[in-house]
Amino acid sequence: MIIAELGSVHDGSFGNALKLIDLAAECKADFVKFQMHIADKETLKNAPSPSYFKDEDRYNYFKRLQFSDDKWIKIIKYCKKHKIAFMCSIFSSESLKKLINFGVKNIKIPSGEVSNIPLLTEVNKYSNLNIFLSSGMSSWPEIDKALKTLKKNKIILMQCTSSYPCNDVDVGLNVLTDMKKKYGNKYKYGFSDHSVGSEAAICSLAYGAEYVEKHVTFSKKMYGSDAKFAMEPNEFYEFCKSINRTKILIKSKINKNNIKPFIKMKETFEKKIVAKRKIKKGEKIFIEDLDFKKAIGGVKASNFKLFLGKKIKKTTSKDQVISFKHI
Repeated sequence: MIIAELGSVHDGSFGNALKLIDLAAECKADFVKFQMHIADKETLKNAPSPSYFKDEDRYNYFKRLQFSDDKWIKIIKYCKKHKIAFMCSIFSSESLKKLINFGVKNIKIPSGEVSNIPLLTEVNKYSNLNIFLSSGMSSWPEIDKALKTLKKNKIILMQCTSSYPCNDVDVGLNVLTDMKKKYGNKYKYGFSDHSVGSEAAICSLAYGAEYVEKHVTFSKKMYGSDAKFAMEPNEFYEFCKSINRTKILIKSKINKNNIKPFIKMKETFEKKIVAKRKIKKGEKIFIEDLDFKKAIGGVKASNFKLFLGKKIKKTTSKDQVISFKHI
């Protein structure tokens, strides 16, 4: 499943938000993911900003990005109209309550909230939710504690590295293997990708990721904290194609005991037994008398030993196909 992470790239524009949904739907993503920031409920005005975004203080940035309840309801309805699932990250109990009131079932717990046990306890008051739990900056004990708290709902545990952009050596696909070994089939697994390009996300499918999240933007030159490492429309379109093709490649199985699909190809490409020289009637056949070439009909080269030491019943010319009727 492909998650188009829209994050804050809409920059508070309702129109941009709808156009980003259009983009995700056209690329055949399965989810669009927003972030519901309520500045007064999640940050102090003097809270530090991340190193990769210093253009605006966090509080005012989040304040400016906020949509009204009416706008959120329209966004959710717009997703339904375009047959793409709506998902949203929460950063406070207030944002959780709003989403629940809007009927939202797909809730993302961002990496920075994994240790916020009071918030997770609030989440656990509700049931029948799909909780996407990011793990970008969490230790195993912290993840264990979060999972224990979120025991009422379906969990999709997401490997993520909280680095923007994430260097290749820090992607940590091995963690997907570790998660599956540690938790087994109790949860589903996904990969929230902050690296450049599509390679890491594609590789994650082979490590068992069933959900892949990638940031999307109209242009990497757009304002905000996400655009620089997000995928532009053409990139994301090709990304979705590659992800869906890779899923088919991984799931498709070939039975090597069934060669029926290759019978015609075998007839075309496999070598047959032919005479290397003129062999006269009554002569014994030795390996030196045989050659192996592509031919119409005849006996496969692998059966050559069945002819050795046998007398030929009829004189054969060079390059003539030899079959069992000749011995």
